[in-house]
Amino acid sequence: MNLLARRALQLVMAVASITLAINLWLTLRASHRIFNSTDSIPPADVGIVLGTSRLVGGRENAHFRVRIDSAAALFKAGRVKHLLLSGDNKESHYNEPRDMRDALVALGVPASAMTADALGLRTLDSMVRAREKFGVSRCIIISDDFHLPRALWLADLHGISANAFVSRSLSWEISGKTRVREWFARVNAVIDELTEKEPAVEPPRVRLPVPNY
Repeated sequence: MNLLARRALQLVMAVASITLAINLWLTLRASHRIFNSTDSIPPADVGIVLGTSRLVGGRENAHFRVRIDSAAALFKAGRVKHLLLSGDNKESHYNEPRDMRDALVALGVPASAMTADALGLRTLDSMVRAREKFGVSRCIIISDDFHLPRALWLADLHGISANAFVSRSLSWEISGKTRVREWFARVNAVIDELTEKEPAVEPPRVRLPVPNY
């Protein structure tokens, strides 16, 4: 093996080792804070529902359905009083918070118990905006199981005390590609923090209609 090939192999191994280390670290530190039963999760006034596309290939996105069902279950169990729907609405024809609201209303969650954040473009944006824009300091984060370790870490970094909830996990057959993408999204999140990437937060601050949060 020549020198160039050896250096390339060393670089690949280093990147793989760093990726593995970051993923193991985030998974282990979050494991005791991710719940799948409404009976066992400590209540919080606010639940943050992280957005994803409603449709994939013209069919309902299974990840969207898991998040909606989880949010509705938490609300109906009285574990949260208000839902902050954080997602992407950067284009007029694509509105994740609106789709989440409509799906939750269809499951019996009143529209008055939900607030939309249409600039939750990334998980970083969602967490920083929840704290700085909406004043959330304690919450339950609702998303897919593999997404929650990164979301919890970002919440910690930005001053939110959080647990997380997902009612069920999707099989690898359905979610495998997304799970693999998440491995690299976690690395990217660490890079964002190291480079102090700025999320989209603009004044004024908005208070959610919850007595104490």
